[in-house]
Amino acid sequence: MLAMGVDRAGQDPLLLRRLLRAKDRMDAASHEDWPVERLAGVSHVSEAHFARSFKEAFGIPPHRYLLTRRIERAVALLRDSDLPITDIALQTGWRSLGTFGRIFRDITGETPGASRARARAAAHGLASVPACIVGAAQRPDLRTAVLEKRRRAAGGTKEALLKDPQ
Repeated sequence: MLAMGVDRAGQDPLLLRRLLRAKDRMDAASHEDWPVERLAGVSHVSEAHFARSFKEAFGIPPHRYLLTRRIERAVALLRDSDLPITDIALQTGWRSLGTFGRIFRDITGETPGASRARARAAAHGLASVPACIVGAAQRPDLRTAVLEKRRRAAGGTKEALLKDPQ
């Protein structure tokens, strides 16, 4: 329902189009660096306004959205190619194999190698299921920050996380 040029979520449709433009750019080139400054420039709004509006519109901050896209692409490459894990990490925008492996494990719950092995074993049983359905079911959940997941696993306190960062 539109009231005075603002949609139900409280955002101007023009702003939403600008946010979608930035989101589309991230989708098209998720392997590139997308700092908030660059995304705000694509959207023609201030950095603070962009970050706040993006989270309000899409439910997650821009950086987490970018991580989701990178991990989705890495999962697809692990499943569908024989590329070495290092090459996949570099192709999906990671500068460090260690960071890729840690973030991948934090988000998916398994290492890239284990993910590849599981996906290949499961592929035989999923041959009759449309790829779009399989992809949607396997999409990483980044509604909870990676550090929040670690904090919960470490005993629920910030102090516990600092003592044992894993």
